[in-house]
Amino acid sequence: MSDLYVGLMSGTSLDGIDAALVEFGGIAERPDSARLVAFRTEPYNVQFVSRLSEAVSSRSGSRELCDLGFELGERFSAAVLALLSDAGVAASEVAAIGSHGQTVWHRPPAAGRPGATLQIGESAVLAERTGIDVISDFRVRDVAAGGHGAPLTPLFDLLVLSDPDRGRAIQNLGGMGNVTGLPRPGSDNGPIAFDTGPGVALLDAATRNLTEGKLSFDVDGLLAAKGTVIEEALAPWLADPFFAESPPRSTGRERFGDAALDPWLKRFAAEKREDLLATLTEFTARSVADSYRFLGFRPDEVLLCGGGARNPELRRRIETQLNGTPVLLLDSTCWDGDAREAAAFALLARQHVRGFPVDLGWATGAPAPRVLGKRTPA
Repeated sequence: MSDLYVGLMSGTSLDGIDAALVEFGGIAERPDSARLVAFRTEPYNVQFVSRLSEAVSSRSGSRELCDLGFELGERFSAAVLALLSDAGVAASEVAAIGSHGQTVWHRPPAAGRPGATLQIGESAVLAERTGIDVISDFRVRDVAAGGHGAPLTPLFDLLVLSDPDRGRAIQNLGGMGNVTGLPRPGSDNGPIAFDTGPGVALLDAATRNLTEGKLSFDVDGLLAAKGTVIEEALAPWLADPFFAESPPRSTGRERFGDAALDPWLKRFAAEKREDLLATLTEFTARSVADSYRFLGFRPDEVLLCGGGARNPELRRRIETQLNGTPVLLLDSTCWDGDAREAAAFALLARQHVRGFPVDLGWATGAPAPRVLGKRTPA
């Protein structure tokens, strides 16, 4: 027995919508099989990215947030319908859509204060336009239960991407970075996952600023590769208290976004752009490597995914910082790296539909398993 699910992801990189159609076999909590049937990305145009950036930076009012939520619902719907058309699959064949939505605010719990999180992308619009049940708001229940609400993709890593013979670190380099540590089965260590810090959010924003909008990101890391790290400029980033926090931990653009980047760029405005981008690239690489002290084991391999995985200079710097641990692309081993996050929300939709509580305390810090998500019937 197998079922089809669609997963949707609009991440902190703010570059577009990832949509994955995944076939899961079996009825047990761990799928017997997982097959990527189809995948596509619908990029956002510059104007829409600007509006999302305003919302994420808390500069949008309630009216604009409302409009964005419904417009995202329409965009999500169009992405799903295009994906199903690509695959030659009817909407009636899909069990449910798992939609992460677009995070516009995320505050992890701290010092006795509960967390809060907000994702937009109206599920009712998505259900109405596609005729498919929608599972959304996955983070909210985890936060309500006392967890960080993130990262959630490690469930997919554990149930689908584990290797019986190798210990793996699956490192996502989206707008923010997060790692899933999967020790070899039978090890004394258990799985662990947490946010490592910024992925490419700072790099992309700095590139747009330093090239006056001519480039939206440092293509192949070519600009950074020509630069030299400015240790004085690197130090303030590495001194952020986030990096001393033990897991569970999560972060976002609220901490590593424009509000922190803009004054940094002004402070070091006299420096060459290549040097500034080399410094930010080194910052991400060091924050990733330094965070692996929390894994509890040395991975046999590090598998990169997300937009930053396609930046050779960032990959080279991570490899250097990890002192000999092989750093590979997830695509080259077991799964399409671009499709991983969207596929994870297809899996989370499956777990909701089948009534499986998600046990992600090792990633989010939630004290007990919960059925994640809210269901909007078609």
